[in-house]
Amino acid sequence: MSQPVPPQLVVHCRMLHFGWVPADPEAVAAMVPPGLPLPANRQVFLQQYVVDDAAQTSGLDSYSATGLGPDLDLADSGRARWYAHHLSSSPLAQAHAAVRGVPAGTGRTTIEITGQALVAVTEADGVALIRTTARIGRNVTRVYRGHVRYLSRLGSQLTGATCPYVFEPVTPFEIESVEFLAPDHPVFALRPANPLELLWGFYSPRSSFALPGSEGWVRC
Repeated sequence: MSQPVPPQLVVHCRMLHFGWVPADPEAVAAMVPPGLPLPANRQVFLQQYVVDDAAQTSGLDSYSATGLGPDLDLADSGRARWYAHHLSSSPLAQAHAAVRGVPAGTGRTTIEITGQALVAVTEADGVALIRTTARIGRNVTRVYRGHVRYLSRLGSQLTGATCPYVFEPVTPFEIESVEFLAPDHPVFALRPANPLELLWGFYSPRSSFALPGSEGWVRC
């Protein structure tokens, strides 16, 4: 498999990362190619993150990004996900995603913290798409580490990348609301159910990961 854009390492970015049960499970299922199994609840993941300095990367600019899509249920692959959307403020990061089949667009993500109040906003073309509010603490008492597999489509082929990560989540942590603000934008199909049914999540001011990790074609 060719790699016109080399893999990248990102260290100590600020990341909000969580998952939920969607409002429209059938719309979520329609995003995934036939043959890829989904959990019964059609659960969705969201990453909103900010890389404040280019020195936190092996070859990218400082940038912000939001990624989201359905989780998959691949018994032989551990945790796996379908990348439905990737919105980034950096042309380099967009190119890095696009050459691997990830639907990459231009967007901007901000994470603002005042005291214990966190507000993360994803926007595109000056329009706010997603706004997350949370309550966070400052204590880090554990580390999440491991690998997650992301799948996408490159032409007629499915591709997969296994990405290593190390996250340092803070406690306490509580999501207060997740708002999808633009019904006309494609990300709206992934909005959470009302009332909100969160499945997992964290905020980490020190999140490190590789893009894309090991790669290969996928057979369904």
